Amino acid sequence: MNVRLDEVNRRIIHALMRDARNTSAPMIAEDVGVSPATIRNRIQQLEDAGVLSGYHANVDFERADGRLTNLFMCNAPVTERERLARQVRVIPGVVNVRELMTGRRNLHVLAVGEDTTDLRHVAREIAKLGIDIEDEDLVQSEHFQTYRPFGPDDDSPTALSDFISLSGGAEVLEVTIPETAPLAGRTLEEAGREGVLDDELLVVAIEREDAVLTPRGNTTILPDDLLTILSRKGVDDESLEAFESV
Repeated sequence: MNVRLDEVNRRIIHALMRDARNTSAPMIAEDVGVSPATIRNRIQQLEDAGVLSGYHANVDFERADGRLTNLFMCNAPVTERERLARQVRVIPGVVNVRELMTGRRNLHVLAVGEDTTDLRHVAREIAKLGIDIEDEDLVQSEHFQTYRPFGPDDDSPTALSDFISLSGGAEVLEVTIPETAPLAGRTLEEAGREGVLDDELLVVAIEREDAVLTPRGNTTILPDDLLTILSRKGVDDESLEAFESV
């Protein structure tokens, strides 16, 4: 079954990639301008066509139970790759298998274990299938985001134009503020008081059109402002939410 990816279907995919768990058909319908029934029918069509193949929770196993996540980069014969990928998926501890269109490292296997003993067991089971493990490494974190060309025209990303790591874990970044960012339209004092701007972030300069402004508490942040920000303890995804489109 073939499905044409028109504007409605692209927006559905974008919304589900952003947050499938908390996104309902009525919410998408309101955003796109069609009925909830149309959205539900379109989702069913996308699922039937295999365009939407599943909805998955992104789990940090280290935080959940102190477990280790390991990525095995494997070589599989091209003609056997698909069959071997199916067999690898049934190994206890394997949570993801990715096939690549290449001759080497064409099979990536993600596995979770309580300790290195569990991970060595997974490695032995992979080897028993005749798959060569070329390299492996522990995964610290994994991040996902939407495919923005499928989103609305005003779905501008946070424009990180520069990012510098300093000694002691501090970081400096430059970011352009999208129109729908939580920080846009707020003064720095309001942003701090309302918890929009992380206490560990310090705005040290604002470039607006051809002028460079010195930030003060009553300075209002406007869309397209280029901010220079100092983070004393480093920047994480949560602290960046103030600068991202919503």
